[in-house]
Amino acid sequence: MYGNRGQMRHRLQEIIQRFREKGATSPEKAMTIQELGLPPQFEQAMHRRLGQTGIFVEVNSKYYLNEDRLKQIQDERGRRGAAGGGGMTGEPPPTWFRYAGILLMLPAGVIAVALLVLYFYFYPGAISYPGELLLIVLVVVVIMFVARLLFWRSRRNYWRQRWTQNNPPYGQ
Repeated sequence: MYGNRGQMRHRLQEIIQRFREKGATSPEKAMTIQELGLPPQFEQAMHRRLGQTGIFVEVNSKYYLNEDRLKQIQDERGRRGAAGGGGMTGEPPPTWFRYAGILLMLPAGVIAVALLVLYFYFYPGAISYPGELLLIVLVVVVIMFVARLLFWRSRRNYWRQRWTQNNPPYGQ
């Protein structure tokens, strides 16, 4: 919406302050974007991630600040900061995620060469016919491709599950 993360936080604080100044902090006191003096991008952002936070609530094309949801999010951020965690939930991913992620970010060629070097170091003279080297490289690349697919799918599922546990739907 507004550039980098620091700028976004600053802009969000400005918008929260504007809602408080105008008194739009309940459904009865909701105001239009024009009454609040907000840019048109605010409405676009409400249809994306900003609206999913539940901080700002739309009622009949008018908006108000949900102070309870804002406090809940601030408390969650405070707990994450105290725990020293990272990511969306404040908890670091399991340790194997870190190591597997680092390994799987390497290009497949680098991994294949490393495995071949290890193979030839421990089994010198193991090649029995000329095409065997190409077959080994092909098998390593296919295994790496499948491992990457499975790893990224499990990581996506892990973070999706953590996100839904810590972010209830709007009305709850």
